[in-house]
Amino acid sequence: MLAIFKKEINQFFSSVTGYVAIILFLLANGLLLFVFPDTSLLDTGYANLDPLFELAPLIYLLLIPAITMRCFADEFKTGTMELLSTKPLSGWQIVMGKFWGSLVIVLISLLPTVVYYFAIRQLSVDNQALDTGGIIGSYIGLVLLGAVFTATGIWSSSLTNNAMVAFLIALFTCFIFYNGFDAISKIPAFSGGADYYLQMAGIKFHYTSISRGVVDSRDIIYFISIIGLMLYLTKLSLQRKLWQNG
Repeated sequence: MLAIFKKEINQFFSSVTGYVAIILFLLANGLLLFVFPDTSLLDTGYANLDPLFELAPLIYLLLIPAITMRCFADEFKTGTMELLSTKPLSGWQIVMGKFWGSLVIVLISLLPTVVYYFAIRQLSVDNQALDTGGIIGSYIGLVLLGAVFTATGIWSSSLTNNAMVAFLIALFTCFIFYNGFDAISKIPAFSGGADYYLQMAGIKFHYTSISRGVVDSRDIIYFISIIGLMLYLTKLSLQRKLWQNG
């Protein structure tokens, strides 16, 4: 598993594409949070990082599928997946190696945003004005969200040998997970109780809950369950494709 983990990271950063993806993520965050007036942190009138945690999930909808789209698609396209399956590695080791390698790349893209916390803290009149507990909770939520999107992207890449198709499947699935259930719950036909349970089925409900600074075990269990489900589906998909090719 460690070999696949290292290979995934080295492969991502061995091309310009990897650096460009992370730079564009940071550039988009920087422009939205410090330049564009409608979303600028400097124009809110008080010290907070709420715009970052509202915008980052939407940017991750594009970034993470771009990171994961080649994980298995290129392996199938080049024929190296059959070679990989002959190594003394279980299906779970292959899947987990890909997952953790991609997730570390996502975390690397997130790490520089910590600078925003210290920047806003220094710019605020009262250095204690920032809700540090809420910010820590929001970062935990963002890491868990990134893990769900990564697992979904890995699964999408296992379905096809076309990286662009994998990107589109991951983008659509992540969008449904994050915003789809919340949007459906607003349909009048589901008002009166069903809307609340529909919201609970979506990621946005649990991400918003953690972002308040209260790390509820129910939210953690939800994220871990979705991650586990997507990784299990990935393993099944790999077994099916290898059996068909065999």
